[in-house]
Amino acid sequence: MERIHLKELIRDVPDFPKPGIVFKDITPLLRDAGGLSLSIEYLTSPFISDDVDVITGAESRGFIFGAAVARNLSAGFVPIRKPGKLPCSVEKREYQLEYGMDAMEIHSDSINKGDRVLLVDDVLATGGTMSACIELVKGLGGEVVGAAFLIELKDLGGRDKLGDIPIHSVLTY
Repeated sequence: MERIHLKELIRDVPDFPKPGIVFKDITPLLRDAGGLSLSIEYLTSPFISDDVDVITGAESRGFIFGAAVARNLSAGFVPIRKPGKLPCSVEKREYQLEYGMDAMEIHSDSINKGDRVLLVDDVLATGGTMSACIELVKGLGGEVVGAAFLIELKDLGGRDKLGDIPIHSVLTY
């Protein structure tokens, strides 16, 4: 199975979560063992030699891919969650979504100064979620070595908001 075939496992859902948005539904890809395995391989391979200490995954689908990439890179995994879901002291950053406002939080003690961190999420759209994640990691002293996404929606310009970190997208639309 190649990247072109992975696109066949992504379903378009019009007008979700609101009118005018075409949501890229990855659940068919997650259901397909070969598609899921290949996606994780493609997310992992560019960072094999980057000596990564920690993978972060943005809630919630970033957890699926991030944990698997962490396993492949022999790195730890740190979830970055929506507000109110982490039980200890947190750092918080607000951001703009393509359809509203939100915020992300990370445990204050989850990244050590100097940790080499790879950020993983399912979709790069406007860049708001990942910008907040980058700020959280850097604010705790982590060094961002890159960001990996299953899907990048190029027309929404998210890549431009992430600065000069290396960005790897498996699929682009």
